[in-house]
Amino acid sequence: ALSPPQECPRPARPPYSYSALIAMAIHSAPGRRRTLSQIYQYVAENFPFYKKSKAGWQNSIRHNLSLNDCFKKVPRDEDDPGKGNYWTLDPNCEKMFDNGNFRRRRRRR
Repeated sequence: ALSPPQECPRPARPPYSYSALIAMAIHSAPGRRRTLSQIYQYVAENFPFYKKSKAGWQNSIRHNLSLNDCFKKVPRDEDDPGKGNYWTLDPNCEKMFDNGNFRRRRRRR
C-alpha cells in the first residue's frame, strides 16, 4: 500500500503579537509606511507560519490596524496610483518597539 505523503512539520507560531508584526512590517519599509496588502506580504514572506495558514491572521491584522492607536492611516499621494491607504506608526509608539523589542508583552497579573 502507498504510504500517505509526509506532512511537513508546521512552522512554529512566531512569538510576536499582531501589533508587533505590523510594526515590523512598517518599520522595515522604505518611508516607514505600507499598504495593507504590503503588510500581509511582509508577514507571509518573513514568517512561514503565516504563509501556510489561511485567512484568519489577515483579519487579525486588519483588526489591530483599526483598533490600535499606534497605527495611523495616511492617504496616498495623488501621483501614487493604487488601492488602499498607507499605514504608518505613530511616533509616540516608536518607543513601544525601541531596541527592536517586538516580542509579546507579558500580561501583568
